[in-house]
Amino acid sequence: MAAPIAGLDGRSLSLLWCLPFAGLVLTVAILPALAPVLWARHYGKIAACWVLLLLLPMAASFGLAAAAAVVRDVLLKQYVPFIVLLFALFTISGGVSVVGELRGTPRSNTLLLALGTLLASIIGTAGASILLVRPLIRANQWRRNAAPVFVFFIFLVCNIGGALSPIGNPPIFLGFLQGVSFFWPLTHLYAPTLLASGVLIAAFFAIDTLHYRREILPERNPGIEPVGIRGKLNLLLLVLAITTVLTCSIWESGVAVPALGSELPLQDLLRDALLIVLAVVSLRITHADIHQANGFSWAPLLEVGKLFAAIFLAIIPAIAILRAGAEGALAPAVALLRHGDGTPSDAVFFWFTGGLSSLLDNAPTYLMFFNAAGGDPQVMMGPLATTLAAISAGAQFMGAVTYLGNAPNFMVKSICEQLGIEMPSFLGYMAWSGAILLPLFAVLTLIFFRA
Repeated sequence: MAAPIAGLDGRSLSLLWCLPFAGLVLTVAILPALAPVLWARHYGKIAACWVLLLLLPMAASFGLAAAAAVVRDVLLKQYVPFIVLLFALFTISGGVSVVGELRGTPRSNTLLLALGTLLASIIGTAGASILLVRPLIRANQWRRNAAPVFVFFIFLVCNIGGALSPIGNPPIFLGFLQGVSFFWPLTHLYAPTLLASGVLIAAFFAIDTLHYRREILPERNPGIEPVGIRGKLNLLLLVLAITTVLTCSIWESGVAVPALGSELPLQDLLRDALLIVLAVVSLRITHADIHQANGFSWAPLLEVGKLFAAIFLAIIPAIAILRAGAEGALAPAVALLRHGDGTPSDAVFFWFTGGLSSLLDNAPTYLMFFNAAGGDPQVMMGPLATTLAAISAGAQFMGAVTYLGNAPNFMVKSICEQLGIEMPSFLGYMAWSGAILLPLFAVLTLIFFRA
């Protein structure tokens, strides 16, 4: 029997409770293109209205105390850790500046994307994205159509590159916390990750070469300084931030600290406090000219913070219904996860996990399907290893399908637009991902997940 989410039993919920989330997703997809000025000025208020359309009926149906408890637990236990980590990585990475002549050629762009893909499993997709996106923007700002560079950046650096270690992205990290060994993703996901990354990097080089030939090349500046890095101390702070997250997640203090009527593990509070301290230290030691060179501002973080606060709250009923499994409103869909003999269908797990991860938060989606497949880490790493690989790859890879699939996606989009790069709309981005990623995922299914 599925456990209720913060006192909300998904077995009693109809799909009507998911309408505010659907409305929020459609608004994010359509309104920026139809009314860009309205969206830019009032996106926070618009997102809050969709949340209220959920919370007011929830309070009326389940009681004000129950609704408040749901909101409290989601914000304290899910959203706050998420936004604190993003704040720390955004702040610290914003204090690192790559200087020198970066011309935005197909060769240099491809090398940066390959480097980011590699770093994503070492310092995390958020860390690698924030660290490299600004140098890549500066290298390509002279181009009339630089958007494809950053579309592929989201595909590779924000998502697929982070599949090989628990540090890479929250879904894989959740598996580690459930008992999956640290190096299991590396040994079982390296083949699909290598194939997907190789195909995308090759496709990017071909597409970028075609676009590059249509550009008017700028004159070279012979007096420009050589390529180098400023703000090196922030690289140390970045390593400390990643080490803090890993250490505090492994450590079980056994101490629960009261917080607003709930209880939070001591190690989680310590992790968030240390991340904030590291971010403040970064702000204190970073010279203003480095922030100026990076075009650093808080606008992208504020946009992500507001929209994902609404998303974390609006998806509460959807998550609860999915956790109810065969006893919930999505029982027919849950039944599709297994063959007639009861064995799991790797292909269905791959596409179901990925499809939901492209719209919902991919971390709880991973956890739901991990449990739907059995939830025993020893069995999942052994007889059901291909199923676990399908779940892991689905959550990690298909987060690239939409801007909402993974927080770094939206962060990169916001930073690009704030620094003058015209990015595709929500639906325009999905046209790119549909044309490029979906055929690639079909090939991966046939090769690795067809069972």
